[in-house]
Amino acid sequence: MRRLSLIMAFVAAPLGAQSGSYQITHTYPLGGTGGWDYLVMDAPHHRVFIGRADRVMVVDEQNGKLLGEVTGIHGAHGTAIAERTGHGFATSGDDSSVVMFDLKTFKTLGKVRAAEDADAIIYDPASNRVFTFNGDAHSSTVIDPVAGKLVTNIDLGGKPEYGASAGDGKVYANLTDISEVVEIDAQTLKVTRRWSTGACKNPVAMAIDTTNQRLFSGCRSGVMAVSDYRAGKVVTTVPIGAGTDGAGFDPASGNAFASNADGTLTVIHQDSPDTYHVVQIVKTLPSSRNLGVDPVTHAIFLAGAKFEPVPAGAPARQRPTMIPDSFVVLVVERK
Repeated sequence: MRRLSLIMAFVAAPLGAQSGSYQITHTYPLGGTGGWDYLVMDAPHHRVFIGRADRVMVVDEQNGKLLGEVTGIHGAHGTAIAERTGHGFATSGDDSSVVMFDLKTFKTLGKVRAAEDADAIIYDPASNRVFTFNGDAHSSTVIDPVAGKLVTNIDLGGKPEYGASAGDGKVYANLTDISEVVEIDAQTLKVTRRWSTGACKNPVAMAIDTTNQRLFSGCRSGVMAVSDYRAGKVVTTVPIGAGTDGAGFDPASGNAFASNADGTLTVIHQDSPDTYHVVQIVKTLPSSRNLGVDPVTHAIFLAGAKFEPVPAGAPARQRPTMIPDSFVVLVVERK
């Protein structure tokens, strides 16, 4: 495996008549040790929260400055922002818990017991509750964001990855092991529906279009499935890159995004609620499979780094070693 290097060019696929193309406009060198997972946008405060192994980095999205870190985490993955309560919540997957912190000071306020493999986490404003998605436990932990207390655990019947709130009392999550989407009633805390993602196998990333009631599930089988979540069915699939782990949607442009481990960002335009096509493939970093979309500025943020080559004779699935202090955040904007 050759050494991965920072690729600043982009490739625009001639598949649409969109004005302007997306390109990397800024690269913020943040360095530090540890891998990373989800990027979560706090658009009103121009911040992005990034899970980094034993902490969550809080970065100013306007200049790339590190504003602070949430510590006391063992296996950082996702972050949920409950602005109404002044609290943030970060999953600590290695000890099956969730860290509650102050959104102004980033000081840890307490820990909530979750379940095995606490991974993604979201805030649902309609119910004023936080929902984790616990992969190995096949469950969702529900947390009261005011008191920072456990409400209950919901059995999902499969291994959840990322999820989304529809803002109407329903929460959705991908079940990657059985290729389904599951619907949770955020008030009764019961699973109300589920449906197959069809040709979209191993759905992981999720984004939502609440205006048209569409869910976007990024799948490891190399497609994005678009579901009508009112009807509870997939309406179409669109090809994306390999190894996706991030999805986003920008209502202003009508574009959906999939960030992929093969070093591409797939840009998909919504022609109608049931019709989509790829308009551009942006070259990023081979490791940049997580993203966040700012709905106000419409900028896309991706994390990445440089890696050492995998040693000859290493096991087939061995991951390369990250080069120290090479971690960066890429900003992609339409110009």
